[in-house]
Amino acid sequence: MRSAFLFLLALSFASGQKPATTSAMSPDARKEILAFELNMQRADRLISALPLMSRFFMSQSPEILATWGKLSVAKKIANLEKSPQAMANLKPDGLSAKEYIVGVPALRMAMWRAEGVPEGPKVFASPANLAFAKANLAQLKPKWEAVDGVPQPKK
Repeated sequence: MRSAFLFLLALSFASGQKPATTSAMSPDARKEILAFELNMQRADRLISALPLMSRFFMSQSPEILATWGKLSVAKKIANLEKSPQAMANLKPDGLSAKEYIVGVPALRMAMWRAEGVPEGPKVFASPANLAFAKANLAQLKPKWEAVDGVPQPKK
């Protein structure tokens, strides 16, 4: 599951590991992510949708996946909206295609920043989202890791 999610995230906006700053994302993508407002309900819904959406993306042809990372935010949203399977995967969590496409990287990058990853061209968060992630990291991180397949640390 972890590799599936990391692949999805890499195709969406950011790399799967602690991100390198090899190239910045498009100004439109950056603008959308900075404008996305996180709260606990939204974060929970985004995290809940990750496993099904990761499986959905991994079921796509290599050709589709190869072009996904090159698409604009608007095109990614439009493509998801055209997919009955993707929309069915998002429906239980009450997410739109836009909320998922923009929200997942917004949440992940806010969490990275809250964990101390420096801001850069591929890692950034609005001040409000960074404050949210810092205030809630103790709750968010285990939830994220549970769906990401990362083992929980022993206490």
